[in-house]
Amino acid sequence: MALRPLTYTLDAIIGTHMAHSQESSLPKEKFLVIAVNLLHRQFIDATRTQAKQVYRELAAQRTINMTTLKMEDESTLRVHLAMDSSEFRGQLNFGSFKASLSILLGNLASTLQEEKEVTVFSVQDRPSSVIFGITGVTVDRGVANVMVLGSELGQERGLATLRLMYLDPSQFVESSGQSNEELAS
Repeated sequence: MALRPLTYTLDAIIGTHMAHSQESSLPKEKFLVIAVNLLHRQFIDATRTQAKQVYRELAAQRTINMTTLKMEDESTLRVHLAMDSSEFRGQLNFGSFKASLSILLGNLASTLQEEKEVTVFSVQDRPSSVIFGITGVTVDRGVANVMVLGSELGQERGLATLRLMYLDPSQFVESSGQSNEELAS
């Protein structure tokens, strides 16, 4: 999957899909705060049994309905969750998923709290899809895995799908000249 940096915020993307008579906007930072809170509630605050049940749905390549948000302009945004684990190295299980997600959420939260700029990438061949340039890197038995958060707008108005994705870690190691262990630190 080829990525290229975007210089605009999600205002234009999300706004055009949320209200039909007036354009609504949601800055990427606010969108990320919502996403981090929803994912935290779904996997960290939930009981292990509840979180594992949701993980099983995602691992089976099913999309789940997370919530419906009422926006300030009275429009609604339905938020779904999906996962792409095709680039995961090794055996993906709930423990390794939760470790990746915990690191990703921590990195996202730190970036937002420190008010650092978040790079947003578009996904080649899918203009309604973006990937946020914050990673959650884990190394298990010398094998690195890189999780990122993406978002995709549905064909219907008022629908956004959060997508947890594992990216090929070799593209990060090769470009930085780091080993798997160095990549995680």
